[in-house]
Amino acid sequence: MAAYQQLCSENLLHNRAAEAVARLANCTLCPCRCQVNRLAGEMGKCHTGRWAVVSSYGSHFGEETPLAGSGGSGTVFFAHCNLRCVFCQNHAISQSGKGAEVSPQQLAGMMLSLQGQGCHNINLVSPSHVVPQLLEALDMAVADGLTVPLVYNTGGYDSIDTLQLLDGVVDIYMPDMKYADEETAHHYSGVSDYPRVNQAAVTEMHRQVGDLEVDGGGVAMRGLLVRHLVLPVGLAGTPIIARFLAREVSPGTYVNVMAQYHPAYRAWDSPELSRSPSRDEYREAVRMAQEEGLSRLDGLHTPLAMRLLYR
Repeated sequence: MAAYQQLCSENLLHNRAAEAVARLANCTLCPCRCQVNRLAGEMGKCHTGRWAVVSSYGSHFGEETPLAGSGGSGTVFFAHCNLRCVFCQNHAISQSGKGAEVSPQQLAGMMLSLQGQGCHNINLVSPSHVVPQLLEALDMAVADGLTVPLVYNTGGYDSIDTLQLLDGVVDIYMPDMKYADEETAHHYSGVSDYPRVNQAAVTEMHRQVGDLEVDGGGVAMRGLLVRHLVLPVGLAGTPIIARFLAREVSPGTYVNVMAQYHPAYRAWDSPELSRSPSRDEYREAVRMAQEEGLSRLDGLHTPLAMRLLYR
């Protein structure tokens, strides 16, 4: 049973949604804490007012194997973001806001449609700034029969207060851990406190759901899955992040060491970001993660990783 079903049966999911929506009046839902009145249509850093903006939704087989399984991951791509990553490969969605506003009823319909297509989960991509809207929609979708696990697929810049609204709602957390260094985070994503906020958020996520659990077919049912994108010249701070996860979270943390960085958006303005990581840089990142004690590493056998390792 998905976590949110118990909350819905006790009417607590409806209450969580109402509390989250009320916070839009003086929005501090994410660490940007813009304090604008989104209920009145004002917009802060996320450029999103009262209603969520959805770019697209559909069954996705390119996610991590435990999410995609044989039926696909039911992804809903939200437009806009609370980060400003200069190398964002989805910048048309995250920065330009490609998409359309949707009502809670429409968003609920998308979730139910994805479940009806046989997707293993509902995968909410870049949801940090639309938690109230997704809770409203989830309350409606559960009443109409939604039962599959909920995935919170985030850039990792999340508020503890908002994550606590999701306690007992989200089954699978999938945050990025982008950087270990404040100056690097500020230079490339516009937020100097990313490492501190990110580590606190990941700790809270693990407190809620624990290590990743899969069913007999290897499909994820509950737990934490961390994404770590290897950047050129060690900019992602892999050893520090791996040490934090192994020592402060759990050595059993499922980590996807991602090899697919390539220059996009405004990355060409930074010479150090104007190339993909080399084979040796990727292999060194994997080695450091293993040496720090992380035993559940994914990404080593993806086609792109294989090309990097053996080209």
